[in-house]
Amino acid sequence: MLRSDFHKHFKSVGPVVLPVIHVLDDARTERNVREVVGGGAAGCFLINHDFEPERFLPIIRHIRERFPSLWMGVNFLAVTGRDAFPILGKLDREGYPVDAYWADDACIDEHGVNAEAKEIAKIYDDSGWRGMYFGGTCFKKQREVAPEHYGDAAREASAFMDVVTTSGVATGHEAELGKVDTFRGAIGDRPLALASGITPENAVNYRDVDCFMVATGINEPGNFYDIDPNRLADLMRVSRELGKGEQT
Repeated sequence: MLRSDFHKHFKSVGPVVLPVIHVLDDARTERNVREVVGGGAAGCFLINHDFEPERFLPIIRHIRERFPSLWMGVNFLAVTGRDAFPILGKLDREGYPVDAYWADDACIDEHGVNAEAKEIAKIYDDSGWRGMYFGGTCFKKQREVAPEHYGDAAREASAFMDVVTTSGVATGHEAELGKVDTFRGAIGDRPLALASGITPENAVNYRDVDCFMVATGINEPGNFYDIDPNRLADLMRVSRELGKGEQT
């Protein structure tokens, strides 16, 4: 996928804002999705921080029933595409399509071996699921990659996923600008997503990022689970302003 195709898909010139909802139950997740829709975001990701995927699946089905046209991605915490893609294929066949999968670890080898990434790619093909793949690369809480190899990892990653996805060192921590610059230079015209540390206050520093995947930066203060609509509105405003800059 090219950057231009990614932005056309979401009808957004600036960075695409995809709030990340930490799910607990049907009602609370639905309430947060309504904030996403009402705030004009392009879609959202749901993630199961507090329980296993088996308890997560009924929430996914519930949200898809309530919001049939919502662009909805998911993250099964700490689950690679090897196990996720067959689940997503089954959901699709049951009538609960998921638009994207975000894996914390895309199993990329910066030295070019990539046996695991190749296996995951085959499982994707065999699963029947054809959603967008956001693959964590040099990602928080995964195997540490030396900074001098960030560019190598990013280049390798671009062959195995739709959207190369990186982060800061932990949830809520900003990514170093040098890391983002290295990724941008390494992957060229492929889309780049950032999945930690984005806030309405610092988003302008990440104008070369194509997608903001954001939770704590737009949540209510001290609240891990609930979106603050005013914070979301502020981030949407910054995204639109960055888009205007791209057009000039």
